[in-house]
Amino acid sequence: MIGSATGQATLDADGVLTLGSLRLRAALGRGGVRERKQEGDGATPAGLLPLRRVLYRADRVTRPRTAVPVMPLAPHDGWCDDLTHADYNRPVRLPHDGRHEALWRSDAVYDLIGVLGWNDAPVVRGMGSAIFLHVARPDFAPTEGCIALAMPDLRSLLEAGLTAVLVQAP
Repeated sequence: MIGSATGQATLDADGVLTLGSLRLRAALGRGGVRERKQEGDGATPAGLLPLRRVLYRADRVTRPRTAVPVMPLAPHDGWCDDLTHADYNRPVRLPHDGRHEALWRSDAVYDLIGVLGWNDAPVVRGMGSAIFLHVARPDFAPTEGCIALAMPDLRSLLEAGLTAVLVQAP
C-alpha cells in the first residue's frame, strides 16, 4: 500500500519500529540511541530521519515498491565517511581517495538500503555519516549506527509507504 496517510514510523530505543499496524523488530547501533551523534560512536541518532531514497542490488533482489525514489546499486557505489574529505557523508564512485564504505557487498546486508536523512542538509563534519535503513544480520547484531530489519520486514515497511523514521531517545 504505497502512500499511507503519514508514512512516518516510530522507532523506540528498544528496537521496536511501528508504522500503522506494522510492529517490527530492528537492530540499532552498538552505541545505543543518542541525541548527540558523532562519527564513529556506533550510535543510532535520535530524531526525525526522512527517507531520501532507496538503493537495491538488482542482481539479487527485485525492485522494491516504495513512496520515495529508487535506484539500483552498481559495483562502483560507495559512501564517504572520511570527515577530512570534501565528500564526507555523500555517495561516491569507487575507487575513492577518502575513507569510504563500499555499498556493493558480498553479504546481503546492503541488498536493500534506505538512505536516511541524517547530517545531510547541511553536512557537518563529525556529526556522523552513512545512516541507513538496511537488512539485519541473521542474529540481529548491533549496527554501526544504522537501523536494520529482516528483509521481509524491510520490504513490508517500504511498501507500506515509509517516508521517515522518528527515532526516540531513551
